Amino acid sequence: MVDGWIVLDKPAGLTSSQAVGRVRRLFGRGIKAGHAGTLDPLATGVLPIALGEATKTVPFVADGAKSYRFAVRFGEARTTDDTEGEVVETSTLRPSDAALLAALPGFIGRIEQRPPAFSAIKIGGRRAYDLARRGEAPELQSRPVDVHRLALLERPDPDHAVLEMDCGKGTYVRSLARDLGRALGTVAHVAWLRRTRSGPFGEGGAISLAKLEEFGHKSPPLEQLRPVLAALADIPALAVSGTDAALLRQGRPLKLPSDVPVPTTASTICATAEGKPVALVRFAGETLAPVRVFNL
Repeated sequence: MVDGWIVLDKPAGLTSSQAVGRVRRLFGRGIKAGHAGTLDPLATGVLPIALGEATKTVPFVADGAKSYRFAVRFGEARTTDDTEGEVVETSTLRPSDAALLAALPGFIGRIEQRPPAFSAIKIGGRRAYDLARRGEAPELQSRPVDVHRLALLERPDPDHAVLEMDCGKGTYVRSLARDLGRALGTVAHVAWLRRTRSGPFGEGGAISLAKLEEFGHKSPPLEQLRPVLAALADIPALAVSGTDAALLRQGRPLKLPSDVPVPTTASTICATAEGKPVALVRFAGETLAPVRVFNL
């Protein structure tokens, strides 16, 4: 059985789905697999890929905080808000460093952001990017997103600025670059983009696709798998006995022992036995009710 996480350093030029397909082939085509947060083909960096029972923990990574390093190119607006689109507007204005630094605080905190027309958001059951490619680009509604940090790293030339951002789920770097350009009286798009963190997984622990395929040339690279629990680092854990673990695996609720306090803040708990996840559970009064059971 193959159960765990591969923290892939995705190369440019691949969709996230294509990257998942390449990794799945290394471990066996019949294995369940999925990624925790789409990266555009242009983007590189951390793409957590869940295999087997780890797919049950994908939402906990997908909902986690993200970090990006990216370059904004001033003077050109593009249909996709990155280098893959066609130029639709130009400007000769290039913001000064002082103007750029003064504008950044306006993009930190809870902000309203309109997703790019070329995005994976579904409109009437269809992806926005499919509609956009057919010339039917929808006017997507703005929505609130959280930007925790936005910093200028360098200014290699007047046309470009390299930024770093920590943000919450659903934040589009391309939208931020577009809106930052407008706020500075010019137009802009993303020149390059790298995700440096996704939930508990950072670029320091990521492996390139080339290296992973090299390891998997003769046999599945099982030594590169992170445990299922790696995705649940921020979820409180509760150790249970072997007997109680068997009941939870059957989907049956448990009555809490009298010496175990009922948490007042955590909505989801990971029940474990012998260091392995048994089930994600929620408290219903003084009862543990399983909502997701692991077959490990």
